[in-house]
Amino acid sequence: MIFQWKLPDVGEGIHEAEIVRWRVREGDRVEQDQILLEVQTDKATVEIPSPVAGTIVKLHGAEGQIVPVGTVLVEIETEQALRTGAAPSGASPQAAAEGPRVAPSDGGARSRVKAAPAVRRLARELGVDLGQVTGTGPEGRVTEEDVRAFARRAASPVQAPPEMSGFRTTGTDQRAPEEGEDPEERIPLRGVRRVIAEHMVRSKFTIPHVTGMDEADVTDLVEWRRRAEEAAAAEGVRLTYLPFVVKAVVSALRAYPYFNASLDEQRGEIVLKKAYHIGIAVDAPDGLVVPVIRHADRKSLMELARDIEELKQKARTRSLTPREMQGGTFTISNIGSFGGMFATPVIHYPQVAILATGRVVRRPVILDDDRVVGRYMMPLSITFDHRIIDGALSGRFMAHVIRLLQNPVSLLLSG
Repeated sequence: MIFQWKLPDVGEGIHEAEIVRWRVREGDRVEQDQILLEVQTDKATVEIPSPVAGTIVKLHGAEGQIVPVGTVLVEIETEQALRTGAAPSGASPQAAAEGPRVAPSDGGARSRVKAAPAVRRLARELGVDLGQVTGTGPEGRVTEEDVRAFARRAASPVQAPPEMSGFRTTGTDQRAPEEGEDPEERIPLRGVRRVIAEHMVRSKFTIPHVTGMDEADVTDLVEWRRRAEEAAAAEGVRLTYLPFVVKAVVSALRAYPYFNASLDEQRGEIVLKKAYHIGIAVDAPDGLVVPVIRHADRKSLMELARDIEELKQKARTRSLTPREMQGGTFTISNIGSFGGMFATPVIHYPQVAILATGRVVRRPVILDDDRVVGRYMMPLSITFDHRIIDGALSGRFMAHVIRLLQNPVSLLLSG
């Protein structure tokens, strides 16, 4: 018997995924729960196990191809599949046979357009009529890229040349340059880098960004951390400045809840989050990822340090789970880890703010009595959604963070 395996919904709100790498070939014998392939969603790279044992008859889809949920990807020859009603993890036998349920369409001409709910929402945000958009996805499905390309063309009389009208390509461009042309190489925009690009465009297209900058005198914090490093190392913990920053940020989020929020544009409501899930931007091998420290307000300094190192390690080894990438309410980006000072970080949509910390440097500072002394200074940059937060509130939020970073004792007592 042939068991047709369909791409399941591998995370909340996921409507499509990119095939990153096949781990099997046609003709291979596979066991139940053996990894078939890796897919990249807008949340994380996910390994997909086989729901049944059998022989691979047919693989559908090439690496780099984007496929919607419910697409048949693998055909497995097995009698056990139909006899036992084996199904993908978390799905019933009936669901495996029928595929995922599809939400009702919008009706009218738009209902005949194949597009995921997230794509339809983006079209509404950009004022694009989906009926006029040519879909480049599987079976003519309209993608977010198609909507953005249509919006760009509508906004500008200059049309992009055909070879640059979309990001997706099938390989590097090996065309020999014409006389007088400079050589160039084209690399497919795939995987994590594609997801990053889409998130950045969505954030900048949707949110009016404003960035404020300041700095904190962390001389006392530098000395306090130096004394605590040995005790932390004895417990197997690497104590960086980041856990202290997380503590200060959580305290500021409690004091100024509009920074721990999102905007429900459809209902016209500001949603204040009551949990404090702090995203940490990590420079991983495939690009920037943002794993999340859940309930950061409930954790000690050492627990935060452990969580940060564990998440960073998982990001660098590509072993983050979808849950570890979801649900963040505020993000911190440590640009100081690679020598940066100030920045204008892009908000991690649908959050409303992001804080960037720069490299701690010792430099001369003039005190109130005109003495010049060497002090350790930490640059700080806060980008916020100007629809929800104004400059005065941003200044107060930043002042709260700085006050705690400048006084480690108050920081630890802040909870």
